Amino acid sequence: MWEAIKKYDKRWYILLLAVFIVAVVILFRNNEMIEKEQGSILESEQMMTKAAEKKKEKVQPKTIVVDIKGAVARPGVYEIKDTARVNDVVAMAGGFTKEADQTKVNLAAKVHDEMMIYVPARGETNIPSIDSSVVSSNDSKKIYINTASEEEILQLPGIGPTKAAAIIAYREKHGPFQKAEDLLNVTGIGEKTLEKIKEHIVLP
Repeated sequence: MWEAIKKYDKRWYILLLAVFIVAVVILFRNNEMIEKEQGSILESEQMMTKAAEKKKEKVQPKTIVVDIKGAVARPGVYEIKDTARVNDVVAMAGGFTKEADQTKVNLAAKVHDEMMIYVPARGETNIPSIDSSVVSSNDSKKIYINTASEEEILQLPGIGPTKAAAIIAYREKHGPFQKAEDLLNVTGIGEKTLEKIKEHIVLP
């Protein structure tokens, strides 16, 4: 009888030991899965944080320098955010003088670094080399490719909606075009298209 009891105790001990081992294995695996999940969550949070920081850096405006001359109260060189418009620069320069021909200035034009804005007086014909914020009499029918809207660009020969959008996208990414040949870098603009529009656009 004692032998039977001992055998029973031994089996019970083995069973308990097996249950304990299984429980330990399950607990270990659960902890491992939890750690992996926590690691994935942490990694995702870090990626989201980095993405948010990069987006913030891109959105943050930069300080640029522009030169305004002509019929404004305080002509000179000013520092301003690159999100500003010509209207903001004119305001910094004290506004137009009484002699200013405001019809020759595109106040909605975006400013860019090293931009020169010239505000002519009424009746002035000898206008110096200017930026895209001013329209001279000879260029009044031309398109200022660095500030023109998509609707204005569509007026150019051989330019459809796709090419117009590509011109604006390239301009926003790489900055203003410095010469007509820079348009060849725009997707869809080739030598033939450039020849068609070259005489219809104005560059700085």
